[in-house]
Amino acid sequence: MADLKGKTLFITGGSRGIGLAVGLRAARDGANVVLAAKTAEPHPKLPGTVFTAAAAVEAAGGRALPCLVDVRDEGQVRDAVELAVKTFGGIDVLVNNASAIHLSGTLHTPMKRYDLMHQINTRGTFLCSQACLPHLLRAPNPHILNMAPPLALKPKYFSGHLAYTMAKFGMSLCVLGMAEEFREKGVAVNALWPRTMIATAAVANLLGGEESLRGCRTAEIMADAAHAVVTRPSRGATGNYYIDEEVLRAEGVSDFERYAVVPGAPLIEDIFLP
Repeated sequence: MADLKGKTLFITGGSRGIGLAVGLRAARDGANVVLAAKTAEPHPKLPGTVFTAAAAVEAAGGRALPCLVDVRDEGQVRDAVELAVKTFGGIDVLVNNASAIHLSGTLHTPMKRYDLMHQINTRGTFLCSQACLPHLLRAPNPHILNMAPPLALKPKYFSGHLAYTMAKFGMSLCVLGMAEEFREKGVAVNALWPRTMIATAAVANLLGGEESLRGCRTAEIMADAAHAVVTRPSRGATGNYYIDEEVLRAEGVSDFERYAVVPGAPLIEDIFLP
């Protein structure tokens, strides 16, 4: 299997959860990992900061560049991209992982929350992609990977949490458009989404506490799947909406119990999958 040794990954929302797991998996190959996140000080409800994440990446064998970035701020994004290029010489992979979630119906969604989700999820993904693309276009095997669900216009994916779905599908639409726009130039643009709920602090808060994570898988399954996607030849793998388990089965993985928070416990399927 190809690895990411010497490659540079720019990961948004990289201070914890799936973003950090992706960075740690790349670090084990000896990659350069740019952690773009806005948590500078410890949060009472969320683990880790961009600096503790950087230390973990270094301990795992990679080179880390922690960048304080709010993906809603164009100046911060562009400054971080330029610093990444100055530090490591380029960018090979962009992982658009930063996301905001608020699951509520139309009558119970404050516009402040609506705006936050659209600014981080859709606009942030577009902005980070736009900022990184000039450098990705010079990379030998460039990838953009959005942590976004498959595009399926089924009412059940919208009913009950319309604002969130619109914001996440904005990330999915970036895959649809950018994959075609940059196909001939060799930049792969894909989405990756979990088959089950993933055990993160955000999901614990969403589901109602640590006990609710029993039916989840760990973030490592998404990290391993992301690694498999971004090490594929970019010209032969673009415009896809990958599911973590399907990616790993294609790589020969058959034991998924190792990703379970509680092996043998019934798994909670993700809300965007049938």
